[in-house]
Amino acid sequence: MLRFSTLLFFTCFFSVSIAFAQPVDDEMAKLLEESLAEQETPEYAAATFKTTRLVNGHSNEQVAAGVLDFRISHRFGAFNSGAYNFFGLDIASMRMALEYGVTPWLTVGGGRSTYEKTYDGFAKFRLLRQSKGKKVMPITLNYFTSWAVRTLKFSNPDIKNYYTSNFFFTHQIIVARKFDDSFSFMIAPTVVHRNLVPLSTDPHDLISLGMGGRLKLTRRMSINAEYYYQFNRPEGTVNSLSIGFDIETGGHVFQISFTNSPGMIERAFIHETTGRWDKGDIIGGFCISRNFTLFDPRK
Repeated sequence: MLRFSTLLFFTCFFSVSIAFAQPVDDEMAKLLEESLAEQETPEYAAATFKTTRLVNGHSNEQVAAGVLDFRISHRFGAFNSGAYNFFGLDIASMRMALEYGVTPWLTVGGGRSTYEKTYDGFAKFRLLRQSKGKKVMPITLNYFTSWAVRTLKFSNPDIKNYYTSNFFFTHQIIVARKFDDSFSFMIAPTVVHRNLVPLSTDPHDLISLGMGGRLKLTRRMSINAEYYYQFNRPEGTVNSLSIGFDIETGGHVFQISFTNSPGMIERAFIHETTGRWDKGDIIGGFCISRNFTLFDPRK
């Protein structure tokens, strides 16, 4: 009788233990699967910069797929133009542009500048994206290319001029890294081709290296700096230096800038800047960017 009771006790004990252990084992297996899935999914860097521009030049950021970005950029006159011109505020130029996210890795856009009545179009491709986890990539890499045409009337109509003489082409590689939530940095080797040059001895291809960074000040505000060094600088020009502030206000990003460059596209601000910071040729400006979601690719 004792043996039968003992056997019955152990049988019930192991049955109850297995019944309670089964959910625990299932929960442990589920947690293990989730942990392995997290390790297999790359964690991509987001918001390396606040918007698609650092100050004048492009950043590595793309317009989201299905989103249309409407941008209005203004540049005033130089501070040293004096009180008569209200320290530059009486003088203004602008650029209006539309940029569209075709895919998460392709942005296209175009705009029109009052600076030399210029039209431009561009495409920006994301080739690599900074990530960690199973896939480790230390940088984000973009290729940017643009075309621009200056539509000012030729100064000397007696000389035979071609429409294509006013064409400009830009090719740029953007290498960016987000070091932490507060600091990001990028470099941008750039080539600008000019179809028409002032003198036959002047180069058609101008080479420069852009560099810049972003320092986050608050959750919605950052300070940016940007500098373009020219390797074969045209005579009479200087390197472009710009400082900007990004302010996120819900539906759009408001950018305030201080620069020595009146132009707002690559061929203008990189290679046609003549103002000097040390002489007070500082130009204030701003840009308002507003996004419109045309469709959600996830649906």
